Amino acid sequence: MPSGDGWQGDVLRDLRGGAEQGAQGPGGQAYRASAPGRALPAQGTQAPDAAPGGGAPPQAGYPYGQEQHAGHPGGWPQQAGYQEQQQKQQPPAAYPPGPQPQSGIGSRPVVDEGLAGTLRSKPRHGESFAARAARALRRTLSSSAASEVAEITRTAAVLQQPVTTGRQIAVTSIRGGSGKTTVAALLGTTYAHYRHDPVLFLEADPALGSLPQRLGAESLRWTTSDIADIVKPDMSLLDVTGYLVQLPDNAWLLPASQGQIGVMLDSRAYERAVVALRRYFGVMVIDCETLPTEVARVALAAAHGRVLTAPATPEGVTSTFSVLQWMQGLPRHVIAGTVVVLTELVAHSGVDLDEAAQRLRSTGVGVQVLPYDRHLAAGGRVRTELLAHPTSEAAARIAADVFQLSLAQKRH
Repeated sequence: MPSGDGWQGDVLRDLRGGAEQGAQGPGGQAYRASAPGRALPAQGTQAPDAAPGGGAPPQAGYPYGQEQHAGHPGGWPQQAGYQEQQQKQQPPAAYPPGPQPQSGIGSRPVVDEGLAGTLRSKPRHGESFAARAARALRRTLSSSAASEVAEITRTAAVLQQPVTTGRQIAVTSIRGGSGKTTVAALLGTTYAHYRHDPVLFLEADPALGSLPQRLGAESLRWTTSDIADIVKPDMSLLDVTGYLVQLPDNAWLLPASQGQIGVMLDSRAYERAVVALRRYFGVMVIDCETLPTEVARVALAAAHGRVLTAPATPEGVTSTFSVLQWMQGLPRHVIAGTVVVLTELVAHSGVDLDEAAQRLRSTGVGVQVLPYDRHLAAGGRVRTELLAHPTSEAAARIAADVFQLSLAQKRH
């Protein structure tokens, strides 16, 4: 069981042991734990006894009780100019990254084998070659590189703040097709990129949710409702990750279903799963069902930070404003810890996004815009190296915004 006084050492020992000797997961499945990426220079601040801004104090046996240094894995695409400051790389971790989990008994492929060939296509870059060339030219002729480096540094400082209790970030929407799962994938990938503590993607949308496909998972076995009765308090992180899908950058996925119709997830099973897993992960990104389902309401109430996605259309803005007016009648912390993300589903929506954002902010929420991106619009696995430059910047801003709000929130 991880020690509350030395959680980071316990985690690293577990991961090193898994990488050097391997471990037997459930059902005898062999797996290895992944290694965190190369570290950025981190501030040597000591985490307080309570979460910043009045967060909940650590519970008995909770691993998050000491300072955490966040890292900066090299897989995320960097802006020109920023890489120039990263010439001196730190030596690689003492243990190699483990292989992706293999399919075991009871596993199911994320994509049916009969459809895999049909759905395989060359992924598109998020913006055209002409747009990328024009941006490179503008950066050459101006001093924008320095401002980009400064913005990245500020964002990293927010995302790398230590936590004393794992943060729960719930992502939901009021209708399907608003980019909810895409935003959840971008948020979790950003946290995993900037931080060294483990990150968990928890899917709480069993109705044929697409989060595993967006994250590039190949097979699924255990689900959110299964974990509620499996994880025990004396398990180490290495034990727990045997039931999860391993992703790059020290991130893990727990799907809500195996792609089967009719799978149910009730609020009690969801709560038990979150309680069982929350002490092992620094950040937990929860892809919820759409409102007003029961699990979505429970997830929003228990989360430290909330993201409400809405399509950047007249109907999307109008209906979101109505929901926010309803949320104003809830306890103040709910709307104060919420960020609305307006997702552009087409290149030119015709909506005045500045005016729409200002109107939504009047209810007390933060508002960010996720611009149209050809790569995201095509569906399938999200490849960060193919995201358009404005999309990468927006994803980092959204992640930093909701993470900062989560540090000031207590669970009620």
